[in-house]
Amino acid sequence: MTFVTSPLSRLTDLLQSVLERQVPATGLGAFRIGYGLVALQEILFLIHFRPLIFDELPYLDQGPPMIAFFLPLWALAALGLTLGWHTRLCAAVNYLFWVLFTAFTPMWRDFDGGFDQMMISSGLLLIFLPSERALSLDRLRLALRYSVPGHRYEPPRTVPVWAYYAPLLITLAPLYFDSAIHKLFSEHWRNGLGPWLPSSHPYYISPLDLSWLLDLEWLQKAIGYTVIGFQFVFPFLFWHPRFRVPLLVLGVLFHGGITISFNIYPFGLGMLVHYFLMVPLSWWRRLGEWIRLPEPRLKVYYDGLCPLCLRTVIVVEHFDIRRAVRFLDLQTHAAAEAALADLSEDQLLTDLYAVDAQGRRYQGVDTYIQILEALGYTRPLGWLLRLPGIHPLARRLYRRIADSRRRCDAACLAPPNLEPGPLAQAWQDFLGSPRRKAARLARVLVFLGLLQLNSTVHYGLLHRLGWEGILGPVAPVSNLLLSFSHAFFGITPHALYLADHFKGYETLFALTWLDAQGREHWLPFVNREGRLLTPNWGRVHSMWANVAVTPRLSAYRLEKFATRVIAFYGTRLGLDLERTRFRLKAKSIRMPARWEKGLRDWNLRQPWHDAGELVWKHDRGRLELWEPLPVRNAYSPPRNP
Repeated sequence: MTFVTSPLSRLTDLLQSVLERQVPATGLGAFRIGYGLVALQEILFLIHFRPLIFDELPYLDQGPPMIAFFLPLWALAALGLTLGWHTRLCAAVNYLFWVLFTAFTPMWRDFDGGFDQMMISSGLLLIFLPSERALSLDRLRLALRYSVPGHRYEPPRTVPVWAYYAPLLITLAPLYFDSAIHKLFSEHWRNGLGPWLPSSHPYYISPLDLSWLLDLEWLQKAIGYTVIGFQFVFPFLFWHPRFRVPLLVLGVLFHGGITISFNIYPFGLGMLVHYFLMVPLSWWRRLGEWIRLPEPRLKVYYDGLCPLCLRTVIVVEHFDIRRAVRFLDLQTHAAAEAALADLSEDQLLTDLYAVDAQGRRYQGVDTYIQILEALGYTRPLGWLLRLPGIHPLARRLYRRIADSRRRCDAACLAPPNLEPGPLAQAWQDFLGSPRRKAARLARVLVFLGLLQLNSTVHYGLLHRLGWEGILGPVAPVSNLLLSFSHAFFGITPHALYLADHFKGYETLFALTWLDAQGREHWLPFVNREGRLLTPNWGRVHSMWANVAVTPRLSAYRLEKFATRVIAFYGTRLGLDLERTRFRLKAKSIRMPARWEKGLRDWNLRQPWHDAGELVWKHDRGRLELWEPLPVRNAYSPPRNP
C-alpha cells in the first residue's frame, strides 16, 4: 500500500509548493492573448472557407445552416478571450465550440487542422487558469466594480507558478515526447532529414524560397537530429531555470521555421504562443521597465470625492502602459502646483485640470486631448478631438457631464463588499485547503498521464513494432479511451510527416479550366509549381495534400475533393460549371529518404500533363481519368536531380 500511495503523496507535496509560490501573471496573460489570436484567425479562416468545409457540395448542396450562426459566436468568444473580457466564460465557450466542430463536422476527418487537439488541450486549461490577472479587461472591470473614493481596489497581479507549468506539462511535453517516439520509426527522420523532406515537397512549402538552406546537408541533418533530441528532453527539463532559455530559443527557432517555411502557419503559431510561458519572469520585468517612461509627461488633478473622476483615473491608468500620466488628488496635491495657484477651490472642483512637463495648464476637453496624446498609441484620437466641428461638440458634451456629476456622501464612501458570490464561494469550498487542492490536481495529472500512456504505448510503440496482438481483448478498450481523450483532452498520436506519409508520394495533381477560346487557366488553388496558394493553408492544405492526394491514391477521394474545390472556386470565379471544361493536371516528383541536393527546385520544375477531366452534369461532378492511377510521366525521373 505504501508503494502505491507514496508517489501520489510526493506528487501532492510538489504540487502544493508550486501552487503556493506566487509569480507575476504577465507571461500567462501574453499566452492567453496569443492563444486567442490564433483561435480567432482560425475561426475567420473557417468563415472564409465555410462552403468548402461544411457544405455537402460548396454553394450547390449546402450544409447545416446553424454553422453560419455558430462560427460568429465562436469568433466573439475567441475575441473575448484575447481581450480578457469575462475570460473564463469565453474560454469555456471556445473549448466547447472547438470540441463540437472537430467531433461533429467534416473538420474531424477531411479537414484536420493538424493542431486542433493542441488547441483543445490548452483551451481546456484556460478555463481554470487565472490568465485574466494580467493584460485583460477583466482587471479593469473588477477595479471599476469594487473601487469607491477613498478605497481603491487593486485586482490580483500574481498567479501560482503552476499556472505557467500547466500548459507546458499537459499540452506541450506529451506532444513532444509522443512525436519523438514516432519519429524513431521513420527512415528519413532517422537519417536526420525530418524537416528537409517535407520542405522539398511542393504541396507543403510556403512561398519563401529556402533552397539555399536545404542544400546544406550538414545543416539539415543537424536540425533534424536536434529536433528529435529537443522533443525527448523537453518534458524533463522545461521546468528547470538553467535549461529554460536554451529550450526557449530552440523552440522558437523550430516553430518559427515551421511558420515561415511550411503552409501550415496556424500550427506553427499555435505552438509558438506556448513559449510565452517559457520566457523568464525577469525578462517581462525588464520589458516593462524599457516601455515605461522615466518621468510622466502629464500630471492630472482630479476630485478625490468624485466617483466619475475615480472611474476615469482607473480607466486611463489601466491603458497607460508607459506610465505617461500621473493622477493626483486635488485635495492633497493641488496646492503644491504653481500652475494652479490662481484658481479657487470651486474652480478646481469644476473641471479636470492637467499640467505638462513645461508647466502649461489644460482643463476640460483639452485635458483629455493631452491624456490621449501622452499615452502614445491613442494619439490619433487626440488629433481627432482637435478638429474644427468636433472640438466644440466635445466641449459641450464634456460640460454637460462635468456639471451633472455628483460628489460622494457618507454612503458611497463605505468600503466595497469583496465577499465572493455564491458560485465563487461554492467553488472555493469545493477546492478546500491548499493541501486538498494539490491532492485533487495530483489525481487529475495521474488520470491524464494514464490516457497519454495509452496513446503513446499503443500507437507509438506496439503499433509501430507490430505487437498490437499482445493487447488481445484490451485493444478495443484502448481504442475507446483514445477516442475519448482525443475528443475532450487533445491526447492523440502525433505521427506527423513520417515515412509512411511521404514514401511513394511521387504524384501531384492540380486543377485548371478552359475558357471559350480554349485558353487554359489555373484555379487559385495549386499553382504551376505545384504549391498550394495562399490562403489555402492549414486544414484546406490538409484536405488536399493529406486526404485527397496521398501515396495510396484513390479515384474516389480524388474525385470527391476535386469536385469540392472546383465547386468552391468555380462558383467564386463566376464560371458556369456545366459549360466549363475542367482539367486534372498531374506531374511526378521525388521523395527520397536520403539527402539530394537541389531536390526542392527540381520538384518545382517538373512538367505537368493532362491526366483527366472533370465533367459537370445536374450539379454533380464526375472525374474521367485518362490513365490509371498512380499517374506518372512517361519517363522515369533520374536518381540524382
